[in-house]
Amino acid sequence: MTVELGVAELAATRFAISPLSETVASLLQISGLDQNMVNLPWLRWAQEELEREPLDLSTTWPLLVNGKPSWPEFLVPAPRDAGGSIERDLAALRRTPESRVRASLQRVFEGKLPRAAAALAENPASGLRAIAGELRATHDRLIAPHWPRIRAVLDADIAHRARQLAAGGAEKLFADLHPHLRWRADRLSLTRERRERTNLVVTRGPGGLVLMPVVLGSPYVLIKANTSTQTTVRYPARGIGTLWTAGTRAAAPNAVRLLGRVRAELLQALSSPATTTDLARALDVTPSAVSQHLKVLRDSGLVARERSGRSVLYLTTPLGESLL
Repeated sequence: MTVELGVAELAATRFAISPLSETVASLLQISGLDQNMVNLPWLRWAQEELEREPLDLSTTWPLLVNGKPSWPEFLVPAPRDAGGSIERDLAALRRTPESRVRASLQRVFEGKLPRAAAALAENPASGLRAIAGELRATHDRLIAPHWPRIRAVLDADIAHRARQLAAGGAEKLFADLHPHLRWRADRLSLTRERRERTNLVVTRGPGGLVLMPVVLGSPYVLIKANTSTQTTVRYPARGIGTLWTAGTRAAAPNAVRLLGRVRAELLQALSSPATTTDLARALDVTPSAVSQHLKVLRDSGLVARERSGRSVLYLTTPLGESLL
């Protein structure tokens, strides 16, 4: 797959966070499609949650789990700004032009629309409202309880990418974004995909690309081949591998003996970025106590911090990881 990306489009390329993207990705994980094994702890929790109280996904589920190689692109519109609001994401979904809804359904289902897709094509406005309601309920049940930690990982990923862009330009940025992505000669190439489409040239949306890190998504890069909004490039965020381990396993005995239980648990929890508030909630201690322990860990070179917007994120350093 190739995306034409000249100087003007590259200058307009930006990063964004989408809670709706995480929500749709979570349903694909639950369905068994595009599973990323590092999210198995979350997946087990979500399955237990849905066994306790199922969600009504009668309109959305048939569009995602359909036996086809893709799903309608309008389910995850490109955020208009840096993102982070499920309300704005869902408002953009509801604004999808009726012609784009029908065109996307025809493309996905190759003209043979199943019942749910046919009903949506007949009355897109009503169908989009129903989908937005189902996805909002999914977000509130499956994403919102974990959103502070997910958001911390996404913010840390974007901060890292911004430093790469500043240090080495677009070539360095795309070279490290994912092993299957390459940018050269005004083209962004995806060399390997979940489904082989090596000769496909993307019909790029208006403006530059929107680069979107995803926690609950596929281990592959997903690029929209057709879209009415900006073309999105969804890629696995850095730090996913340790996201679900924080607070779920004991710290190493040597670290406990050297640091004490609380500091060792903090060091373990900070394998994925977190704020003082996140840590206090996860470890059931006061924020002031967390701050005192973090100062000792920082002074010892075991923990680092960086600002992300209005938040300060803490993360275990390589020295801290070695100790654990």
